[in-house]
Amino acid sequence: MTELRSTVRKKHQLVDHPDGRLEQEADAPAAGDLEGEPGAEQLILVDDADREIGQMAKADCHAAGGVLHRAFSLFIFNARDELLVQQRSAHKSLWPNYWSNSCCSHPRFGESMTTAIHRRLMEELGLHCALKFLFKFKYQAQYNQTSAEHELCSVFYGRTSTAVHANRAEITDWRWMPLQQLQEQLAGPAQGYTPWFKLEWEQIRRDHMNDILIPGGTRAWVFR
Repeated sequence: MTELRSTVRKKHQLVDHPDGRLEQEADAPAAGDLEGEPGAEQLILVDDADREIGQMAKADCHAAGGVLHRAFSLFIFNARDELLVQQRSAHKSLWPNYWSNSCCSHPRFGESMTTAIHRRLMEELGLHCALKFLFKFKYQAQYNQTSAEHELCSVFYGRTSTAVHANRAEITDWRWMPLQQLQEQLAGPAQGYTPWFKLEWEQIRRDHMNDILIPGGTRAWVFR
C-alpha cells in the first residue's frame, strides 16, 4: 500500500536565461550516466528548507522509508497543450512500468538544479527546451517494505515542438496525452500512475494552469 505525506511551498520564477541560453549544454549520456546503475550517483541530502546537509548513494537514499534528498519533476507540453507522459522501465527499482510525468530525477552531488534538469531531459527524451519553475514540495511514498521515495522535489514545466527520442533503457513507452483525458484518469483511483505525478498534477491543476496553457483551446475547457 502506498502511503503519501506532502507539504507544499510555491514560488513562480524563471530558471533559464532570458535569451533562452541554458546554464550548461547536456551531452549524450555516457556509459555509467544512466540511472539505475549501482554506484552511478551520489544524491544531495537536504533538510526541510532545502538546505544541503550531505550526500548519499542513490540506493541508500531510497532504502527503507527513504532519506530526504533533492529531486525534480518536469512537465513538458506541446503546441496542443498535451502533456508528454512516460511509462517507466520495467527495470526501475521503484514503480517499474508505472506511468508518470514527462521526466523526473535528481541533481547529483555538486551539480546545480539548472544543469541537472536539462541534462536529464536530454538523457531520457532527447529534448532541449526552456524550463520554468512552478513550485517545490516534500513528500514520502512507500513502494514496499524495503524501498521508498522521500524527496524535496522542485517542479518545472516547458513546451516543445521537436521530436521525442526516448531512451529505451529508461522508458518503456511514452505518449502525448490530452489534459481532459489525463484529468479524468487521475480523478479516479488512478491505478498505474506514480504517486508523485498525482500529487504534482493536482497542484498544477489547482494553481498553475493559467500560467501554462496557451490562450484559447484547452484553456477554455480548464476554466469553463
